[in-house]
Amino acid sequence: MIKIALISDIHANLPAMEACLEDVFSHHPDAIYCLGDLVGYNVWPNEVIQLIRHHHIPTIKGNYDEGVGLSSDDCGCAYKSEEEKERGRQSISYTNQVVGADERTYLSSLPSHLSLDFHAVGVPYKLLFVHGSPRKINEYLFEDREEATFRRLMEQASTDILCFGHTHKPYHKILEVPDDGRTRYLHAINTGSVGKPKDGDPRGSWVLLEVDPEQARHTPSAVRVSVKRVSYDVEKAATAIECSTLPDAFAAMLRTGT
Repeated sequence: MIKIALISDIHANLPAMEACLEDVFSHHPDAIYCLGDLVGYNVWPNEVIQLIRHHHIPTIKGNYDEGVGLSSDDCGCAYKSEEEKERGRQSISYTNQVVGADERTYLSSLPSHLSLDFHAVGVPYKLLFVHGSPRKINEYLFEDREEATFRRLMEQASTDILCFGHTHKPYHKILEVPDDGRTRYLHAINTGSVGKPKDGDPRGSWVLLEVDPEQARHTPSAVRVSVKRVSYDVEKAATAIECSTLPDAFAAMLRTGT
């Protein structure tokens, strides 16, 4: 089995990032990948970027990273009300003010996706890492989307395993497709969020993915997905927001995981 750790949606929450990385390292993965959105909504964008770079973690660009990397006032986020839009405006304005020049350059240089290709027993087996979806950096792939959507996206991207974040809600969906008289299994995996969970659990979230590429195409148990939840100093992260010019509502969201 190949062991891969997946983290995403840190959103400038350094205490959550430090705790999750400690947990990740304790599992001794073969590789670690970050699926984007390092910045926004909290006070440590530079420190989070520096930590990612210090550990040489391959990272793709999230929609928030794209906005800040371009010095834009638009993070590509979907807000449901004018109140949410105003808080979002304050968040990206704050992040653009405090992010360092070198850190901004790093964000702008990140790729939009990464892939791993295995050639087990002569048959290609592919893992694709994106932030939102293969077709759009800020598309929300919620768990209740129709299975046909996932199948279509993954078949168009020619991938067996699709790993993504952006919704801040972790899940693992197994899809069946016909394959020359046999059943082939596709896996859609959402990592949840390290630093801004939205599933009612304030603990940080990351995923341990274990894959046997030689068996995974036709054996669903050859892909194991474990969602790990990590306690961290939520109050430190929330208080840091309240001591800044960021909206206090972001602190309340951290405390409740919403």
